[in-house]
Amino acid sequence: MLIAGPTASGKSALAMQLADACSARGRPAWIVNADAMQVYDGLRVITARPSSGDEARLPHRLYGHVAPDRRYSVGAWLSDMEAVLRDAEGHGACAIIVGGTGLYFKALTEGLSEVPSVPADVRRDWDARAKITDPVTLHTMLAERDPETADTLRPSDRQRVQRALEVLDATGAGLSAWRRQGRRAALLAADDAPRIVLDTPRPVLHARIAARFDGMVDSGALDEVRALVARRLDPALPVMKAIGVREIAAYLDGEMSLESAIERAKTETRRYAKRQSTWLRTQMPDWPRVAGAA
Repeated sequence: MLIAGPTASGKSALAMQLADACSARGRPAWIVNADAMQVYDGLRVITARPSSGDEARLPHRLYGHVAPDRRYSVGAWLSDMEAVLRDAEGHGACAIIVGGTGLYFKALTEGLSEVPSVPADVRRDWDARAKITDPVTLHTMLAERDPETADTLRPSDRQRVQRALEVLDATGAGLSAWRRQGRRAALLAADDAPRIVLDTPRPVLHARIAARFDGMVDSGALDEVRALVARRLDPALPVMKAIGVREIAAYLDGEMSLESAIERAKTETRRYAKRQSTWLRTQMPDWPRVAGAA
């Protein structure tokens, strides 16, 4: 079973319900992560990973298995997923793959192309931003997020710099990473597993995002970010860009109030959920839509 959807749409809760139902029929069930941030160790709270209690009750795979000082790619995830699927089959287990990274699902079911297409709305957004941003600033923006690709491009090469930024926003991975991956075949054919996208009304989703982040703060998000910052990791690492990390780090540094940090993180989460929904709608249009949690 494959469960995709934007952040806070109720994917993990549904996965637990389906796993319980599978177990009740006498078949073991494994919940397998398809979220690019939940792979990292040390960020259980801020990335809304399943609780330690949930992980103790039912087997979970590919959660928190990557050190925060590493860069993890969709190709690496496919390799890890291939091993998990093989292991699940050997144990006769039902694999419930759940997450919000649409690119992971697309690669899993369609294979991994050298360079992905970019949704039209992402391209339009960068067209508008490029008109009011000078080439040096655009190149600097790229260098902060994908220094390897930026090193291969001149600031004056506006078209290619913009393309690299579009790919980053659309997929979460840089052009340099994509080119290293090459072509990978799909691990699951179209009829190998049921698949759904949770489609939660925007007002409901926004309310869930706000309530969840408040819960994160109450559950130790500040201590989690404080411990991460203390490691003095490269700010360009993906783990340092997790929503909530920069905002809480700014509060811990005295750069803003806690209230402002929380509101900014909620705003960024809403924007992220919108990008996820756009990707799922444009890149996975044939996946059945199911109403998400209310």
